[in-house]
Amino acid sequence: MNLRHRPELTQAGLPATSPARAVDEYGNVREMHIADERALTLYVDSYELVTLMTLGTHPELLALGYLRNQGLVNDIREIKSVQVDWEVNAAAITTFAGRADWKERLGPRIVTTGCGQGTVFGNIMDHLNEVRIEPIQLLQSRLYALLKTLNEYNEVYRNAGAVHGCALCKDDRVLLFIEDVGRHNAVDAIAGQMWLDQQDGAGKIFYTTGRLTSEMVIKVAQMGIPVLMSRSGITHMGLKIARDLGVTLLSRVQGKHFLVYHGAEHIRHDVKLPPKMDVANVVVRAEQA
Repeated sequence: MNLRHRPELTQAGLPATSPARAVDEYGNVREMHIADERALTLYVDSYELVTLMTLGTHPELLALGYLRNQGLVNDIREIKSVQVDWEVNAAAITTFAGRADWKERLGPRIVTTGCGQGTVFGNIMDHLNEVRIEPIQLLQSRLYALLKTLNEYNEVYRNAGAVHGCALCKDDRVLLFIEDVGRHNAVDAIAGQMWLDQQDGAGKIFYTTGRLTSEMVIKVAQMGIPVLMSRSGITHMGLKIARDLGVTLLSRVQGKHFLVYHGAEHIRHDVKLPPKMDVANVVVRAEQA
């Protein structure tokens, strides 16, 4: 196995949506598209690992990224192939070693708050102390430019809703954008593509439409990405882990608005914004008028 090894992969991606009819508030029948949701069971060396609910658009990348982010396989050169067969809703992952001790290696599972009940294997927590994140400076103007670019994505969400989107970014460019029914699936698929391309996370930004939970922070940190941002909210455990690992964390990122919960010293405010309106005073003046 050489340094450029790529496992043998099927190309079994499926369309993200299916047609469906709905009746609107006026009683009109409308032809719509809705997000598909499929069960995909991952098997590694014939051992049943987990069943994920997914759109099914990038099943091979999802399988690879799941193995990587769960800390089950540390080197892509250990993987011989990923074969997806939708007739049985399964992804068969074969390693060169053909291990038979997967049950002992997996240890306890922790059910997370990820959409579709994500799982994190307990032994991941033991390796977090080894994670080292190199922070980057983030210009406010570049952040706004990136958010404008991201508005051009979310294709499945615009057509059908019911999905989350994740993006790997650098400066104001979107390098990769993937949608799935659960944000943890989308981040795993991106991790799988990065693994295939032998691309590290240094200097990158990760964007998600979902909550910033402990699971999301851990996965992004494992990928070596220094900045994680979301248009949604944040959990206390997510913030605690971000502080421990050195991940810059931005929440409620939309339009010109953002909240930096950790790493504010790495944000350069180079945009002059209009004065923030004092809503309380406006109400008082209106009542006095």
